[in-house]
Amino acid sequence: MSNHVRPVQIIIGSVLGATEYVAEAISEACIKHNIPTQLHFSPSLSDIPTDATWIICTSTHGAGELPDNIQSFHASLSDKQLSNQALVVGLGDSSYDTYCQGAIIMSNALTNAGTTLLHAPFLVDVLHHQIPEDEVVEWITPLLSELSHNSDQ
Repeated sequence: MSNHVRPVQIIIGSVLGATEYVAEAISEACIKHNIPTQLHFSPSLSDIPTDATWIICTSTHGAGELPDNIQSFHASLSDKQLSNQALVVGLGDSSYDTYCQGAIIMSNALTNAGTTLLHAPFLVDVLHHQIPEDEVVEWITPLLSELSHNSDQ
């Protein structure tokens, strides 16, 4: 196994806190796969390694907007050229016509900046999944296994 595994950067956009629980559950799942993590509750692009794998966890606020705490991070992506990899997790309520729009906005911004999405965004409907972190951990576990094996090479 590799002696040095770069931390996965978990970038959080949250209004009411559910996305923070999801991010913390992802962090715990990463640790179980021997992948260190760094959580960014108030993300600033200048503080986040751009050569690392990113996991973006975001909800949607208002009329399909990103939460306030991730808006400046999103804006800073517009003039960047990246070459990293990322996964995007979105939380939303399907009774709104802007269901998981925050995750879609972030996915588009990342790919426009050159980031490779390792998987289509994973969208969790909180109407059907009362504990969204359970759904996300089930989905992300095989992907974390791949990441940990790839870092061993």
